[in-house]
This record gives sequence, C-alpha cells and structure tokens, in this order.
Amino acid sequence: MSATRNPNQQPAERVGAGPRKAPEPGNDGPSFGSFTLAWLESHRASLIDSLKRLAWQPIGSFFTCLVMAVALSLPMGLALLLDNVERLGGSWQRAAQISVFLRMDVDTAAGQALRDQIATMPDVADAEWISRERALEEFQQLSGFGEALRELPENPLPSAVRVTPNEVDKTRLGTLRERLAALPGVELAQLDQVWVERLSAILMLGDRFVFGLAILLIATLLLVVGNTIRLHIENRRTEIEVVKLVGGTDSYVRRPFLYMGTLYGIGAGLLAWLVLAYGLTWLNKAVVKLAGLYDSDFSLAGVPTEDGFSLLTGAILLGYIGAWIAVARHLRELAPR
Repeated sequence: MSATRNPNQQPAERVGAGPRKAPEPGNDGPSFGSFTLAWLESHRASLIDSLKRLAWQPIGSFFTCLVMAVALSLPMGLALLLDNVERLGGSWQRAAQISVFLRMDVDTAAGQALRDQIATMPDVADAEWISRERALEEFQQLSGFGEALRELPENPLPSAVRVTPNEVDKTRLGTLRERLAALPGVELAQLDQVWVERLSAILMLGDRFVFGLAILLIATLLLVVGNTIRLHIENRRTEIEVVKLVGGTDSYVRRPFLYMGTLYGIGAGLLAWLVLAYGLTWLNKAVVKLAGLYDSDFSLAGVPTEDGFSLLTGAILLGYIGAWIAVARHLRELAPR
C-alpha cells in the first residue's frame, strides 16, 4: 500500500522525512582548521603504516638500508681521506714553496724587512727568513758534504726567504714568482714548476674520481630505492586499485611510499655516518702507528658534524626522490581493472 502524498509536500522531500533545517549563515563547507586536521591525520596514518610495514620485514629493511649506506659512505669516505691527506706535512701548499735567494750584499736587517714585505702579499700564506748561517747548516746536513764545507774560507750560500703560497695554482704561482723576482735585493726566485704541475694533476684526479664515483653511486641508490618501492607497490596492487576505485587520489596513493623512501633514507644516512666514524677510527690506529715511525703526530680527523648532517640530508633526499620516481612510473598502471 503506497503512502499518501501531502499536497503541501515539496517534490524533493522524502515521504515521512522531517522538516529541513535552513543552512546556517556562513557555513558553506568544512573550515580550514578541519581541513588541516584531516590532512595531518592522513600524513600521520601514512607514516605509521610505513613504519609498521618496515617493521614487519626487519631483515630486508636493514639490508636495504645497509646497501644504501655502503654506497653513500664510499664517496664521502674518499673525500674525507683527501682532506686528511691535504693536512699531512702541514698542507699540500708547502710542497709548492718558492725559494727567494737574496744577493750576497743584503744584510740581515734588510733581508728580514724584505721577508715582512713578502708576508703581506695577498697570495702568500707564510714567509720564513733563512739566514746564511742556517742555510749552511741545512746544506751540511742534507748534502753529506759537511766536512768539505767546513774547509771553505767563507760561507758561499746566500740568505733566502722561503715563501708558502695560499693555494696551488700554476698560473698564480708563476705570477707570484715573477713578482718576487722583481723585488729589490732578490737574486733568484725559484719554483719547482714540474712538482707543482704534478701536484695539481694529483689533486684534480682525486677530485674528479670522487665526483664521478658520487654520481655513479647516486644513480645506484636511486635504482635500489626505486626497485624496493616497486616491490612494495606490487605487493599492494590490489589494495591500491580498490583505493582508486572508491575515489582515492594519486597523492593519497603516493604518500605512504614517499614516507617509506624517506625512512629508508634516514636509516641509510645514519648507518653511513656510523660506518664512516667506525672506519676512520679503525684506520686511524694504523695511521698513527705509521706516523710515529717518522716522528710525526699526524692522525686522521673524524667525520665533522656538518658533513655528517649533510650526508644524512642527502640520504633522505635520495630516498624521497627514488620513491617518487618509482611511484610516478607505476602510477598509470595502478588504475582499477
């Protein structure tokens, strides 16, 4: 038996329904605060879900982070070793010193005044005065002709200024040598140009090797993260298809995988930091022992805090970018079937 329709009833009203409430003025939809809370709740749920899924596979998650950590620690470790090698013996710059020999008629006061003038030049890091007596003593010790030199009636060696440049650069060192040679009282300004070229080539080779290795390992990290996220996507394909079927957006589907890639990056960055700190400490024992045999107190410096945080930040970015690339590549295939 059909219900009797009230003639005063509006066509859009359901039979038996109560009277409609007039909308409150100014209430056109959810407020900004409600939207923000919903957005934060969605991110919190995605983060917790990613943590749980990684915790369900602790061994696999650990080895994925370990592989990423090894790839991250190699270029950073080589860069730190290069920095430590540059400190060996004071600095690489000391190997490119310029010897400024003065004329024989330049006395000690004039020579020291010239040393002070050279020390104020912009490209000079240090200038050391070497008297004629000290030059003779050093030559006797290094040449092996000490007894023969003592038989000479007078000291044949001139006084000199040993100049240490700010940096090893072939062009700037040549310009600096010419300026030193033009100073009054200077007989000769000598620079071992061949050694400078070799030293510059070694430093350039080391920098390029580290840069190339870093680029190669960054690509490897992106592949590792992308392949890992792809496996997670395949394991959750049915779930994702259902989510998209009921109206889930691409950003909603993408969010937990981005958190997963970020978590992989955090774990890899912390492990790489730990590996570098332990590795340098372990290697430093042998370095200290070797340096002691040469009467040196040289030791390897640890991982600077700023470099450690840079490593951690880079690992997080690589994990995030790798996850984004993997999801973007497979997002078209996640349409409901």
